[in-house]
Amino acid sequence: MSAEPRRIDAHLHLWDLAVSDYAWLGPELGVLHASWSPEEAAAELEAAGMAGAVLVQAEDTEVDTQYLLDVASAHPWALGVVGWIRLDDPLAAGRDLDRWLQHPAFCGVRHLINDDPRADFLDRSSVRSSLAELARRGLPFDVHDAWPRHLGQTERLARDLPVLTLVIDHLGKPPRGRDGMEAWRTALAGVAANPNTVAKLSGLNVTDAPFTADALRQVWDTALELFGPGRLMYGGDWPLTVPVGGYQPTWQVASELIGELAPAEQESILSGTATRVYGLPDAPQPRP
Repeated sequence: MSAEPRRIDAHLHLWDLAVSDYAWLGPELGVLHASWSPEEAAAELEAAGMAGAVLVQAEDTEVDTQYLLDVASAHPWALGVVGWIRLDDPLAAGRDLDRWLQHPAFCGVRHLINDDPRADFLDRSSVRSSLAELARRGLPFDVHDAWPRHLGQTERLARDLPVLTLVIDHLGKPPRGRDGMEAWRTALAGVAANPNTVAKLSGLNVTDAPFTADALRQVWDTALELFGPGRLMYGGDWPLTVPVGGYQPTWQVASELIGELAPAEQESILSGTATRVYGLPDAPQPRP
C-alpha cells in the first residue's frame, strides 16, 4: 500500500493588528477583523495533515513581509514566504529583493493588484522591468484576484516574459454564483496556454454559491483541462475561509476532488508543484 502524498498548503495568510492596520481589513469584515496567529494556523495545518505551508502577504508593505519572515524564522512549518516589493520602482524593487533574499524562506512576490487603483498595473513599463528582474533571480510572481480586471494583462505578461513563472492565485477568482463564468474560462484559457503559468486551487469559497465537490465540479474540471495536475497546487486561503466554514471543511471538499486523481497527480497538486515553483525544502528546516 503506497504512502499518502506529502501535503503542503501553498496559500495561507497571517496578520497581526498590532503589526499593521491592513487597509482592506475593517470591522465590516466581522470575524476576520482580528489577529490570526501562527499557533492557530499550526493547529489547523496539523488537523488537515499538512507538512507545512507557504505564507502569502496580506498587505503591500515592508512591515507585513518582515512579519511573515519573522514567523518563518520561528516556525519551521512555514516553508516559504511570498512577500511584497515595490514593483513600480525598479531600483527600489532590486533593493527590496537584495534585502528579502537574505532570508531563506523568501520564495516569491505578490502585489494586491485587485486593490491597486492603476488598472493597467501589469502593463506598466516600470512594473515589467521589476518583474524581469524577479525572473532573473528565479522567483515567481503571484497574481492576485485577477478576474475580471487583470487576466488579459496576465496573458500578455506571460507571453512577453516567458522566463517569469506566474502563479494564478485562486484560479483567477472565478465568478461562482454570478454571471461571467464562460468569459472567465476563456480568459483563463488564454493565460494557461503559456507554459510559464501555474494556478492555485484556493480561494473558491464564496458566500453566494455553495461549496461542495459537486458545486465546484465546473471550476475543477476547467482547472484540470487548462493546466493539468502538474501545473496546479492546493491552497487553503485560511483565515479568509473562516466566515464560510473554516479550514477543515474547505480542505475536505478539496481532498474529495483531488482524491479522484491518480497518486502521481495528487502528489503534484498537494506538494510537487508548490515545491518546484517556490523552491521549497523537502522537509521543514530549522532557521536561525
